[in-house]
Amino acid sequence: MAEEFDVVVIGGGPAGENVAGRVRAGGLTAAVVESELVGGECSYWACMPSKALLRPQEALSVAQRVPSLRGAITGGIDVERALRARNAFASNWNDEGQVQWLASVDATLVRGHGRITGERTVSVTGPDGEVQELTARKAVVVATGTGAAMPPIEGLADSEPWDSRKIVSTQEVPERLIILGGGVIGVEMAQAWRSLGSEVTIVELQDRLLPVEEPAAGEFVAKAFEARGIDVRTGQGVTKVSREGGTVTATLADGSTVEGTEIVVAVGRAANTRDIGLDSVGLTPGRYIDVDDTLVATGVPGGWLYAIGDVNRRSLLTHMGKYQARIAGDHILGLDVTSWGDNVGSPRVVFTDPQVAATGLTEQQAREKGLNVRVVTYPYGASGGAAAMGEGIDGECKWVVDEDRRTLVGATFVGPGAGELIHAATIAIVGEVTLDRLWHAVPSFPTVSEFWLRFLEIYGL
Repeated sequence: MAEEFDVVVIGGGPAGENVAGRVRAGGLTAAVVESELVGGECSYWACMPSKALLRPQEALSVAQRVPSLRGAITGGIDVERALRARNAFASNWNDEGQVQWLASVDATLVRGHGRITGERTVSVTGPDGEVQELTARKAVVVATGTGAAMPPIEGLADSEPWDSRKIVSTQEVPERLIILGGGVIGVEMAQAWRSLGSEVTIVELQDRLLPVEEPAAGEFVAKAFEARGIDVRTGQGVTKVSREGGTVTATLADGSTVEGTEIVVAVGRAANTRDIGLDSVGLTPGRYIDVDDTLVATGVPGGWLYAIGDVNRRSLLTHMGKYQARIAGDHILGLDVTSWGDNVGSPRVVFTDPQVAATGLTEQQAREKGLNVRVVTYPYGASGGAAAMGEGIDGECKWVVDEDRRTLVGATFVGPGAGELIHAATIAIVGEVTLDRLWHAVPSFPTVSEFWLRFLEIYGL
């Protein structure tokens, strides 16, 4: 006999945990089905361990920018301690703490692989092969996230490539790395492992690193990479990969080759929906799940199937997955809510040095939407607060304004600590604060945030 719950969640990552907690707080029962570690990609193979790997170089760079401190820096990064810290940030790949959290909200954890078998029904195959049937009285929520995409490059699959999980969790510093992809994962791992001693070549098909962000962002990161000895190859596709013993060789479109001891594939993500039973409800396995603004899957009658987090491709960011979880949970509870923040002001941070922090639309995206756009730029280091941080502060602030409404629709900050400064721009965008009103929000002096005053002065207020 099937066990009944009000809500059955497939996937125990940040989004799945949060929707379970939300509906439990509203008085509904919830089961969370997880086949790996409770806590998901972000906790063990992405956000947390990657930031631990990046932090030593960030802290060292802060000190190196202060002239009176440079002479006190007599050593480099303690690699062994850095890797131990990374392991700790990943909870040593033990999910006991996250399991305890689920228990604290009285959500039921079901270990195993979940598959939808029909309307509001889920079959779970446990680690021992035993099958458990679950029925949801109100909703089934898919929160299975994404995995690394593997491009069909000749010889790549036979060359023992590493994916994002392997490069974040490896216990030894690779001697020479080839990283395919200059997006967030690629650039963060390039800097992290270069700082720990690897020789790194990063290859990006587009003409710049971070191709989905403002052009200047990728240019500043590439400049910093080259200063650190990272070989940056942009505008280059990889046509062939081969491995012979401990050496892997990538052949680029121009006929040149690069060699490494390992090759990392970071060219994109693919939905983890291939084997979760989507075909039983008329959806296509392996594809992202389309949803409406209540996070209900479109094309499935009855409004009982939800998809939240990366698996719906609205915004592949942990914090936005959690946001969607709260919206979906409230909708399941019967509240009149919709998800729109992920379409308007989705903040994102690349934790390189310099950091790249952006929210809302890029200039190109705003123009493609037909907005009457005006752009304002300002050097990130041109303030009293930035000057106090030390020498050599490089970067840029860029604001994208909808002239017809006189509101901000996008912002990008490139510089040290930019990630901690982007939330003000997100508030301005989501709150649709007019520039005339924003003029009265005065930044403190001397802080880096004084660039807001310069933005409005340049704009003409």
